Amino acid sequence: MNKTKVYILFLLCYISVTESVIQSVSDDDILQLIKENEKLIVFFTKPNCELCKKFEDIIESLHEDFEKHLNAFTVKAVNSHLVKLYSPSKEPAIVFFRHGIPMLYNGEADETAVYTFLETNQSPAVKELTDKIFEHMTQAATGATTGDWFVMFYGASCVECQRLHAVWEGVGATLRSRINVARIDANLAGVNTAKRFKVSKLPTFLFFRLGKVYKYDLPKNDIKSFVAFAQDWYKNAKGDNVPLVASPFDEVVDWCVEIIKFWVAFGLDILAKYPWIWQIGVAGFGLVALTALIALVKAGRSKPAKETKKDKKSK
Repeated sequence: MNKTKVYILFLLCYISVTESVIQSVSDDDILQLIKENEKLIVFFTKPNCELCKKFEDIIESLHEDFEKHLNAFTVKAVNSHLVKLYSPSKEPAIVFFRHGIPMLYNGEADETAVYTFLETNQSPAVKELTDKIFEHMTQAATGATTGDWFVMFYGASCVECQRLHAVWEGVGATLRSRINVARIDANLAGVNTAKRFKVSKLPTFLFFRLGKVYKYDLPKNDIKSFVAFAQDWYKNAKGDNVPLVASPFDEVVDWCVEIIKFWVAFGLDILAKYPWIWQIGVAGFGLVALTALIALVKAGRSKPAKETKKDKKSK
């Protein structure tokens, strides 16, 4: 009888512990859960990782609070291929999806720190800018009255840009209420702004402060490096004056220059593919020049003869 009671008690404890463990899901499940849940917390982990175990204990301890207070569903993914899309350093990684927008946690393995960070960033921290609202929002050229701005220039077809989406949200969350963090599509809604700041490759990160623009050129694209640059390290970079917004006339001139460049490049490309075209052109030009030269020589010889006839008549 006592053995039966002990067994039942052990079974109940086992069930209780089992229920408290967060659900392990596949990559396909994660993609589906992102679509189905307004808020989703995914813990990326791997075996034989001491730091992963520390974070997993924290997530397991907090997952009920996440569901109760944040209305967020919590799962974990072991050896997931998706982790590289959200975390440059891979596992362990805590990614908080808000309406599909990922944010990477970059703090210590501390229960209070994890909960506070996620609780205070239930909405996206990064603002989306366009050509139409860039200057109005940032006031970059007029003294930055709206504060400092850290802007990421990205493109939809840029793989590295997509991988840094969660990282950049983490930067925005870390700097929230202190520095404005934003991003702008350099190929579509922000193409003119990208031209204005001579953005030639993606992603590009520019920090705007007091009428100056500083280009982020540190080797690491992680949250700590971005935050350090925005807070103090930008002083070590070269600050350029923010260029004024282009006038309609400037835009027309730039458009004409681009058209000329396009046709010149197109012509050179055609000549490179079909060299006989320029050979015929050179031969034709040479023939025309030779014909013109012969005509001039003949004209020069016939002119004195006419003058001689005139002289005879006058006599």
